[in-house]
Amino acid sequence: MSQPPPSARRSAVHLLDEILGEGRLLADLLGSSALEDLAPADRARAQRLATETLRGLERADRLLARHLRKAPPLHVRNILRLGTVELCTGGDAHGVVNDLVALVAGHRRYGRLKGLVNAVLRKMTSEGPRTWPDLRVPRLPRWLRAPLLDAYGAQAVAAMERAHFAGAPLDLTARDEPETLAARLGGTLLPTGTIRLANGGQVSALPGFRDGAFWVQDAAAALPARLLAPQEGEAALDLCAAPGGKTLQMAAAGARVTAVDLSAPRMARVEENLARTGLSATCVVGDALEYAGGPFDAILLDAPCSATGTIRRHPDLPHARDGSGIGALIDLQRALLDHALGLLAPGGRLVFCTCSLLPDEGECQVEDALARHPGLRVDRAAGDRPGVDPSWMTEEGGLRLRPDYWPEAGGMDGFYMACLRHG
Repeated sequence: MSQPPPSARRSAVHLLDEILGEGRLLADLLGSSALEDLAPADRARAQRLATETLRGLERADRLLARHLRKAPPLHVRNILRLGTVELCTGGDAHGVVNDLVALVAGHRRYGRLKGLVNAVLRKMTSEGPRTWPDLRVPRLPRWLRAPLLDAYGAQAVAAMERAHFAGAPLDLTARDEPETLAARLGGTLLPTGTIRLANGGQVSALPGFRDGAFWVQDAAAALPARLLAPQEGEAALDLCAAPGGKTLQMAAAGARVTAVDLSAPRMARVEENLARTGLSATCVVGDALEYAGGPFDAILLDAPCSATGTIRRHPDLPHARDGSGIGALIDLQRALLDHALGLLAPGGRLVFCTCSLLPDEGECQVEDALARHPGLRVDRAAGDRPGVDPSWMTEEGGLRLRPDYWPEAGGMDGFYMACLRHG
């Protein structure tokens, strides 16, 4: 029996199979051309269907458990999950059911289960939309929820989970004149200077994209470079630079930027964005731990981390990871921070940041660095930036951002950042 032709739903199920069955991250799948056979519009739709299914996975499984005596094979279960989420969130019942039944019918191993898929999804067309809103907000997996409860308490974690379930709007950083660009795009200018679009659509089709007026960057991710505040003509270093938003910020400020990253494909994207925006930086593909340039007036180290602060944008992460690699990441962060401090010019400053919600990858790293390096201090004044809430300041002097902040405006990614100086 031949496979159906490529479609958005079929490709979305493939993404779910890889993420939930093989522990692969969505970004890696997209980077390996998992959707290359689709037209751009279908590619975007497949990605949206997969991410919405991952966000609603717990609810979908609760509803499906009422109609399944035993769990079907993962591929079939993912078809049912995707269909359940679509049906419960406004999808056209006829199109969803027919398409997904045809999808399983065309599978050489699971075609015999088309009757099950048809029966379950038809039940879901009437029951699902009515029951869906009454189910609890999906919770984080235990490996992540437990340490977050210890760090922030149940009320804050529940608020973060609501933010994750809601997803994220599109945030942009303007090359210059953010007020003008916000008006041009019909967006909201956030207090920290980021432009937010509730429904951004295809980024490359937005006015100003082709002439490099902006780049995509979450409001929280834009703050580390603003803490660093690079100046015209300063020698600045962006360690672990990809995807490059912070490099662009520093270059737009007039600094002489060197960007270092281990990944050649990701650095190629940085170079593309530099060309599109008309900005310049020296791009180096290599291990940040071995980079020996400088000295630099300003260094930004966005260290590799668990990325647990980005779940509202990347709902695959808690399903594809189990927390087992965090210890090694903490060791790498410590080594990178020590190495980066050695590249600073006298009187220079370094911003250390991670897109993690775990204090071990943020506050604790800075506290330990202060203990290892006599004379090192946190520049608390660096955090006094437009739009920064004083309540975000942590005991050691950094900033802790969380997904549940700014709930009325659409939230932000989880981040930690601190500006360090010698003496």
